[in-house]
Amino acid sequence: MASSRVSHEVGKPSDWENIEYVPAVNNNFDCNICFEPEAAHQWFDIKNCSHGYCTECMVNYVVSNLQEKVTTIRCPDPDCASGWIEPEDCDWILPQEVYERWESALCEAAIPSSQKFYCPFSDCSEMLIIDDNGSELVRQSQCPHCRRLFCAQCKVAWHAEMECWEFQELNDDERGRQDIQLRNLANMEGWKRCPNCKFYVEKKTGCNVMKCRCRATFCYRCGQSLSLPKNQRHYCSYCTG
Repeated sequence: MASSRVSHEVGKPSDWENIEYVPAVNNNFDCNICFEPEAAHQWFDIKNCSHGYCTECMVNYVVSNLQEKVTTIRCPDPDCASGWIEPEDCDWILPQEVYERWESALCEAAIPSSQKFYCPFSDCSEMLIIDDNGSELVRQSQCPHCRRLFCAQCKVAWHAEMECWEFQELNDDERGRQDIQLRNLANMEGWKRCPNCKFYVEKKTGCNVMKCRCRATFCYRCGQSLSLPKNQRHYCSYCTG
């Protein structure tokens, strides 16, 4: 009677002696940003370089660059001149809103600076495209995001009752809303500005030779600075006023 036991033998290939055994390799790596050991599946591959970073650190790195309005993102290693990152390389690790923001920023960067500007209101600052078809000169416009008025020529908040050329002649510290209101009032009242300290001066009575509180002397009619001898202190040689 045949035995119920079955003998199992493992077969060996004919070239058994030629097989080379390779020990298991530890695929962990150290991230060069957080310096923590990471599993192989956390490796983020950067084009044209071999530096190793984990996916979590790369997400934070991309987000910080976008916050600084950097759209061309290079390898984090400051000495690496060849590695770079593009949005499609990161679509599997980036949150959707971050990916879309990066794509939008790249589109903005591709628009020539002569065809774009940003809303002049600091709490908006959305990018606006200049639609210059040459048909007419557009001045007063409205931001489609914050709905406030701005001057499309001067790229500032709307300056009512003032032409663009007048506004552009103002110094940077004279372009505030209250400064413009004061200028409009001075023009209406006929006040003149001291050529030295730039304060407005109102003449009540007397001749046109004025002495400002800053001690500067000027002609109230033509605005020219004056340095007059005693016998000519009531006379302007520039406008005969």
